[in-house]
Amino acid sequence: MVYHLAGIPGVRSSWGADFRNYVDSNILGTQRLLEACSQASLQKFVFASTSSVYGETTGQVSEDRKLAPLAPYGITKLTGEHLCRVYSDRVPIVILRYFTVYGPRQRSDMAFHRFIKQLLKNESITLIGDGSQSRDFTYIKDCVEATAAIVNTASVIGETINIGGKERATVTNVIRTLELLTGKQANIIQSGVMHGEPMHTWADISKANKLLNYEPKISLMTGLARELEYLSHYYK
Repeated sequence: MVYHLAGIPGVRSSWGADFRNYVDSNILGTQRLLEACSQASLQKFVFASTSSVYGETTGQVSEDRKLAPLAPYGITKLTGEHLCRVYSDRVPIVILRYFTVYGPRQRSDMAFHRFIKQLLKNESITLIGDGSQSRDFTYIKDCVEATAAIVNTASVIGETINIGGKERATVTNVIRTLELLTGKQANIIQSGVMHGEPMHTWADISKANKLLNYEPKISLMTGLARELEYLSHYYK
């Protein structure tokens, strides 16, 4: 089996000249790997995609929803999906679309990490957008369990599967929860507007439940507490 989890992430940094790096890693890198795997004998090739391929949506999003990425990053991941399908006659592909994964070791450019770091250092929280945007947040352990379940599941070849979280929340509600967990009051400074990101995401995970027996277990409160604990030690 091959798990293809490599690539350059991030919506905001995919604009401008840096797009060439996204093309090289997310498109050309994927094509090279698929080409190599087409010469091998694989049971499964698992491609890690993203909810960014959906673009702006309303309500729960199933895997057959029309795809309309809002940023260059989403375009490169969607292209990776198309490449997987082009090679699917020679490579047994499975596509997973992750929805806003968070938890310990989260990238430092992502919102939860930034918010927690700023609170710990008694700095103002820099908020992009007005905070009303909502996300289907997926705790890392739930995401890992769903991803690992592919190994022993026979009926997933050719499938595209959403991997979402246990609950949705607005960014403002997340900040309020972090205030509760840290005992600190956030001084929020709006820092720019959203560009290339949807206002809302919400995964329909019924296919993941059916095929992978996937049921996210970690609540947002618990997940934030675990990330806070990790980063508290990290920044000491």
